[in-house]
Amino acid sequence: MVKISERVDRLIPAVCDVSVTNACNATCDFCSYAHNKGIVRDRRWIDPADFGRALPILRRRGVRYLNFQGGEPLLHPRIDQLIADVANAGMRPALITNGWLLPQKIEPLAAAGLGTLLVSIDSHSMTDHERNRGLRGLKGRILSGLGVARQCGIPTVASITMSRLVDYEKLPELLLELGFDVATFSYPRRKPLGSSSLVYSKDSALVNLDSEELQIGFESIKRLKTRFPILNPSDSLSDMQRHVRGDVEIVGCLGGRKYFYLDWNLDIWRCEAWNEPMGSVFELDHLQNHRDRCTKCMMSCYRDASVLMHAGVAAVDAAALMEGGHTRAALKTLFNKSVVLSLKSAWAAKRQIRTLSQIAVRRKSHAKSRQASGASRRMTLNA
Repeated sequence: MVKISERVDRLIPAVCDVSVTNACNATCDFCSYAHNKGIVRDRRWIDPADFGRALPILRRRGVRYLNFQGGEPLLHPRIDQLIADVANAGMRPALITNGWLLPQKIEPLAAAGLGTLLVSIDSHSMTDHERNRGLRGLKGRILSGLGVARQCGIPTVASITMSRLVDYEKLPELLLELGFDVATFSYPRRKPLGSSSLVYSKDSALVNLDSEELQIGFESIKRLKTRFPILNPSDSLSDMQRHVRGDVEIVGCLGGRKYFYLDWNLDIWRCEAWNEPMGSVFELDHLQNHRDRCTKCMMSCYRDASVLMHAGVAAVDAAALMEGGHTRAALKTLFNKSVVLSLKSAWAAKRQIRTLSQIAVRRKSHAKSRQASGASRRMTLNA
């Protein structure tokens, strides 16, 4: 008989970030994938056939959302196939890109089943953004790609790294001009990661922010929520402020339990910051969950998602304790401040997701209407 705790656990979808390549066509100052830094000398590409074999394993572990990243994922010659395989496996694929290749790639990606499109934005100024990326003319390519994405009903997200390039007060104007639906912030990283991921730069002055600058940045993001939809939960931002101050954080990370990192070697990691992989993805059925609720880093994707999923995971843990006869411990697990904050954050996120879904449905409906109208006009002309 399946335990109640196991049934509840299955209701909480897991997430996996997938780096499909370590190659990149940009020169971002605060990223070590930048091709001008010479750190990446052996270009690697995830094998589509092996990745396809890994999908049922990830699904058995509860993964329902896969986020494609790099390097620059659109450099992968079969990225549309990878997305199609994820969609056909019953999982929702998202992708983050610098946008340079979007004009020629977005239609195949949409046809493959892309669920969400994230585009990196480094500044309120596209001039500064293009300079940091080393890609002149990038604004026009982003505008073109986002336009097609909207026509296809794909929600669009601006992915912004906290840095000295960002003027938070001026940022909404650019995001609205480009046509983004929402935005999300990643937190600066200078210390090398323990995994194969290179999303850090130990020499970048742009992300060498002191404690006061970080605190101001987090507060600025909170204020920005009144002017533009921001996905980072406010309570997660507050926890990051506690992290910077050295205070006790309220919610620990669920990396290695409900969030994973998969690299181009098909190694599975509890997170990008960890110093050793859990093992090969093909061993995942036999690998144990991590339950230590780590608070060692500020990797936004893991920490933000952990805040949103914490209440559900607490319910799983409480159910397991009840099944073991530990009623008092179960109640203590379930009824505390962290669960309340998680429920509040999840409710706010649910409203945002509902809004995005409604936008996507309307866009798809408009696209079908345009197609039907165009077909009718062609038939009339041919007649």
